[in-house]
Amino acid sequence: METVEERPGLAATLRALNAALGRPASLWVKESSARNLRHRDFLAPRAALGAAYAGGQVPSDVIAAVTALGGPGVLAVRGCRQTAAGLEVQLRRCEAFRRLLGHPPGPGPAPLPGPEAAVVLHCPALRCPGSVTPRHLRPVLLADHLAQLLRAQGVSTFLVPAVTDKRSREVLQQLRVEWPSSSTPGPETVSALKQALSRCPYATHCERRSGVASQPEDIICKVHLKSFVEQQGLEGYDPNLGVLLVTEEKLRSLAELQQAVLQGTQAGCQESCCSVVHVVSCEEEFQQQQMDLLWRILDPGAHMDLQKHLVCGPVKVTKPVSPISADQYFQLRKRQMYDASVMKYGELAQDEAWTEVIDILTVAAIRFEMLSTAHRSQITLDLEDSSISTKGTKSGAFVMYNCARLATLFDTYQRAVERGTYPPLPPASELNFSCLREEGEWLLLFSYLLPFPEVLQQAAQLPPPSKGLRITANTEAVCKFLIQLSMDFSSYYNRVHILGEPFPHLFDQMFARLRLLGAVRDMFHSALATLHLPPLSQI
Repeated sequence: METVEERPGLAATLRALNAALGRPASLWVKESSARNLRHRDFLAPRAALGAAYAGGQVPSDVIAAVTALGGPGVLAVRGCRQTAAGLEVQLRRCEAFRRLLGHPPGPGPAPLPGPEAAVVLHCPALRCPGSVTPRHLRPVLLADHLAQLLRAQGVSTFLVPAVTDKRSREVLQQLRVEWPSSSTPGPETVSALKQALSRCPYATHCERRSGVASQPEDIICKVHLKSFVEQQGLEGYDPNLGVLLVTEEKLRSLAELQQAVLQGTQAGCQESCCSVVHVVSCEEEFQQQQMDLLWRILDPGAHMDLQKHLVCGPVKVTKPVSPISADQYFQLRKRQMYDASVMKYGELAQDEAWTEVIDILTVAAIRFEMLSTAHRSQITLDLEDSSISTKGTKSGAFVMYNCARLATLFDTYQRAVERGTYPPLPPASELNFSCLREEGEWLLLFSYLLPFPEVLQQAAQLPPPSKGLRITANTEAVCKFLIQLSMDFSSYYNRVHILGEPFPHLFDQMFARLRLLGAVRDMFHSALATLHLPPLSQI
């Protein structure tokens, strides 16, 4: 039985390099610019060496140890030398191409560390009355993306609340958001919460005063949150939290969360394996802190230690400044995308077959507009600026365009094979990867294919439980990765002719390039799947 070689990894290679230096701290920097990659792949900077070695001079036996690196999961070193910049390492590139492209994929990085076997992602924005707005949309799209990333890492993920409003469901469907539409927490759950309220030392009966019209009809009692925070010594809560008026609706919301936690507990091995992440806009943070505390008071279970808040920065809409719904936002971007497509492709873009293409390009534009910025930062939407829907290098449409170019390349090649112009692509084990000498080819492998599994893993990581409420996630990582990949792929594709003249002496290079770009295509597809974006076969 043929053994499967372990896939080389960036983290494993960096660990081996650090171990060879015999230093606990990480001294190595991975090169990313095409200019520096011409002569080195990793660098231990001179300043770091000066702090680690006397006079900054690396002993010859250490250099020999670095040069001899290899083994499972580690890229082999071709050479190591000390220069004015520091200690430079260049890898055996042909072997790296072979190990990453020449065999079926072996095991990737280890599963996500941490206690989470299941995660409940809660978006209070979907409980807000009225139309969904761009401000509501940001945490929803973020939670949808994070759910896909977590599931790709084997983490059971549950989305709350269910969206029962028809108009809201239609908006989410337009944006290819997969969100549950039904949830029926049993009346016994709400009843249990009411019983807990009746025994709660922080709750007092709320008598309805005559002549007070502003008081909601379904108020059950009021809970003194500040007293609870002070007595429990909780940190990270807003100091202005005082008294919360508890209503039937609030209890139903908690019941739905409890039901999701129960599902998560059943998916994991123990209750502490299910964490709850409230994905909220900064405007909703105060209200969610109130609900967080109410839940802690009424159901002080083990999962409460894993209740965290992922807060999104504000969404500022300019031009027009009047309020706009998420549906109007989608239709506006769709019209801009249609106009841009007609301008570029003429009457072709008016064909019915382009309807779905323009819909997907619109979703890509909106998702990248919302998700390529760190979730803590403000987003400004200039709705009169149509640059988001053209081929600008930082737009979702530009990413989809380059994905479609790869589809066109392989479709063209397949049709040429069927006509007898080219032979079929040989098995990967028979390819000559020494033909891959163009600098853009190594850039695609080293900066994208090599670290890609770890990019997905890091984007899905949630901080371990700690004091305080807020957590930070690298939710922008995949969009930024795809944007940079598209720019470097586009530069390479514009410079290099892949399908050359059908001469046998040119086939080795063409086959190696097709294998490389096939892996790049698959990487595009995997990354886009975390954004619920299907690959396009044409643009």
